[in-house]
Amino acid sequence: MQGARVSLKGWQQAMVAVGSALGALMDPRRADLIAALGETTGKPAFYRVLERMKNSPEGREVLLARPRVISAEVSHAWDLPENTFGSAYAKFMGSRNFSPDDRPPVRFMETEELAYVATRAREVHDFWHVLFGLPTNLIGESALKVVEFEQMLLPMCGLSVVGGSARFNEKQRNLFFQHYFPWALLAGLKCTDLMCVYYEKHFHEDLEQVRKNWGIITCPDPKKRNL
Repeated sequence: MQGARVSLKGWQQAMVAVGSALGALMDPRRADLIAALGETTGKPAFYRVLERMKNSPEGREVLLARPRVISAEVSHAWDLPENTFGSAYAKFMGSRNFSPDDRPPVRFMETEELAYVATRAREVHDFWHVLFGLPTNLIGESALKVVEFEQMLLPMCGLSVVGGSARFNEKQRNLFFQHYFPWALLAGLKCTDLMCVYYEKHFHEDLEQVRKNWGIITCPDPKKRNL
C-alpha cells in the first residue's frame, strides 16, 4: 500500500534525516526528500497521532477502513454539486493540474499501521489547502506547514517553515510574518483534530458547513489586510 518499507538502524536514520534536510533546504521542490525527512524525524509525532486516532470514533473508522486519497477512490468528487467540499477539492486539483497519485510512498516506518498514518498525513494535505483557502505558492505552503506543525508536531513542518521563509524576498517575508504566520498559529490551534476526520465521508456536504463544523478559520485575503 505505501510501497516497499526500508528498515534503518539509528545511525542510518540519522544520516537519511541529515541528507534529506540539507537537500530539501537546497531545493524545497524535492517532495521525495521532504517526505524522507518527515518520516525519519517524525516517528514520535506519528505515534502520538496514531493514539489520538484510536481514541476518536471517526479516527478509528479511518484506521479500520484505511481510505486512500488516490484517483481510484476520490474521482467521484468531480461529479458533486458546486457548493460541496468534494467539488471544491476537485476544482482545486483540476485548476492546478495536480493528481492525487503523485505523492511519494512512505518507506521508513516500522509497522503497517504507522505507515498508514504517515501516508494519511501526506495525502490529506490538499484537503487542508481547500479547507483553509491557502494558495500553493511558497508562502501558502509555508503557512500550511505552520498549521500542520500545530496539528501533528512534526519536526519536518517546522524545518520547512524555516527553509521556506529563508527563500522569501523582503516583501514576501514581511507578508508572511505579518499576515500568514499569525493567522496560521491561530487557525492550527482553533480547529478540530484534523487527522481524526474521515474527509471522504464529507465530500457531499456544504463546504462552508464542514468548515464551521471543524472550526476552520480560512486565511484572510492579504490584499484586504490593514496596513
